[in-house]
Amino acid sequence: MPLRRLDAEARAVIDLANDIAYEYGLEYVGTEHILLAIVRHADNMGARVLGKFGVHEDKIRAKVDEFVQRAKEDTWVFGRLPGSPHYRDVIERAMGIADQLEARTIGSAHLLLALFHDDNSTAQQALLGLGVTQKKCRDEVLHLLSAK
Repeated sequence: MPLRRLDAEARAVIDLANDIAYEYGLEYVGTEHILLAIVRHADNMGARVLGKFGVHEDKIRAKVDEFVQRAKEDTWVFGRLPGSPHYRDVIERAMGIADQLEARTIGSAHLLLALFHDDNSTAQQALLGLGVTQKKCRDEVLHLLSAK
């Protein structure tokens, strides 16, 4: 199970993502909640990477709220899952990214990079809407990892 591989930083992000979903009054955790948790739990590599591009919680929240509101207007929801399919995909992809980077554990940077692999997810759309690309994030993550 990938969740067992989460380091303390990533585990704190996932726990915070659950709290954020609750703040939104939702019964599921989506990619947007992971993204918001990364920037809110500011002392992690994912937040440092986004901070490098001038992206902080207020900007992410505004962009996420824009997409969430649009989705609410465009869809009917009949039921919700504890973790959306996108959420589960992000955790799985983060594990693969950690393996590629030869990391023993999954950290917030791996979660951040995994958010780009879910096409059209709210988190991906929010990041791209703020001008943050997968390549920019990956390059900065690799730079920070090499500095360790």
